Amino acid sequence: MTTIAAVAAWEALDSRGKPTVAVAVTLDDGSRATALAPSGASAGSHEARELRDGGHRYRGAGVRQAVNHVIDRIAPRVVGADADEPADIDALLVTLDPRADLGDLGANAVLAVSLATWRAVARRRGSLARLLQPEGALLLPMPMVNVVSGGAHAGRLIDIQDVLVIPNGAPDFATALEWASRVRAEAAVLAQEHGYETAVLVADEGGLGLPLPGNRAALQLVADAIERAGLEPGRDASIALDLAATQLVRDGLYELAGEGRRLDSAALVAEVAEWADAFPILSVEDLLGEDDWEGWSLATATLGDRVRLVGDDLFVTDPRRVERGILDRAANAVLIKVNQSGTVSGAFAALTRARAAGWDTIVSARSGDTEQSWLADLAVGWSAGQIKVGSTHRSERTAKWNRLLELEATEKTVFARSPMGVRR
Repeated sequence: MTTIAAVAAWEALDSRGKPTVAVAVTLDDGSRATALAPSGASAGSHEARELRDGGHRYRGAGVRQAVNHVIDRIAPRVVGADADEPADIDALLVTLDPRADLGDLGANAVLAVSLATWRAVARRRGSLARLLQPEGALLLPMPMVNVVSGGAHAGRLIDIQDVLVIPNGAPDFATALEWASRVRAEAAVLAQEHGYETAVLVADEGGLGLPLPGNRAALQLVADAIERAGLEPGRDASIALDLAATQLVRDGLYELAGEGRRLDSAALVAEVAEWADAFPILSVEDLLGEDDWEGWSLATATLGDRVRLVGDDLFVTDPRRVERGILDRAANAVLIKVNQSGTVSGAFAALTRARAAGWDTIVSARSGDTEQSWLADLAVGWSAGQIKVGSTHRSERTAKWNRLLELEATEKTVFARSPMGVRR
């Protein structure tokens, strides 16, 4: 039996310069690993609750209280515990917080301990991916790469939070990443040719933050960039959207502030359907708000046979909300973010339930992320169909891409072609 010998914690910084909880777990065989908790900009109200200090430090975003909870409340309970099955540590962790959303200890504190434990145990198995899948070829996910950013990721320059490219015609991961990088580069050149000098700058997740005249202009830019990259739209590369529509809700309607319009659920679904008619859109995330279940069912009935409808804020990596989505036929894919759940095991439970229903699964980073690459191993070890970590710029993003390239070069792997197939 291998046990947890020590737990340390401290305050670190994420990619936005905001504090996050860092934890190191040491096992009694000497294996040691660290984990830094990610954090989102457009967080859903139903996801696990990170703990922030308030006050003047870091404009209230400090996490010293969460760090102290790791040291004073979590460590005494997990030191000495059997770590051979990290899922058992996760089960113990959730019992330590009286709140279901982990808001007492802080989900950032709990997640950092969970991740560090899984990574420490993985040291003995070669990698986290191999801990999760010990035998057989590893499935490398199809990348979704951010090209244009708006919403909470780029000062709301456009209403859509992200316009991404999916290189769904690529034969392998390395080619897929190169194609996506090429599209992102051509989009920057096109933007500069159109007079947007800010195309040299990057948004929170490495995309282009541009003051475009409207949402369709962003879609057109990415579609044109696909063609300029020498790729056939729909066959070689397609478009994915993240509307982050929860952030658009104003008095029960969806406000497209950049265009001076307010739409109800049906009108917004119709709007996206028009976009899907005009552009090679393969995937739409958070088309509607986190509690608009009727609207989601309408969207799925309207668009679900030709577009993957991805629930993020709707499901917040919670198996219970995924179950409701399955019963209500709301969405047909799920975004998995481990910090929404608070533990590695909890996130995997949500992914497993969605997969059992035949849904597509996408493992995702957050806008406030770090230089660690464990997300790539989770996506591979869980055999997720796709991974979304941002753009091909900023080192906290490239760390994940580079880890996937490493796995492709050093392990026996197969590449996940787009689950929705090639659009023609």
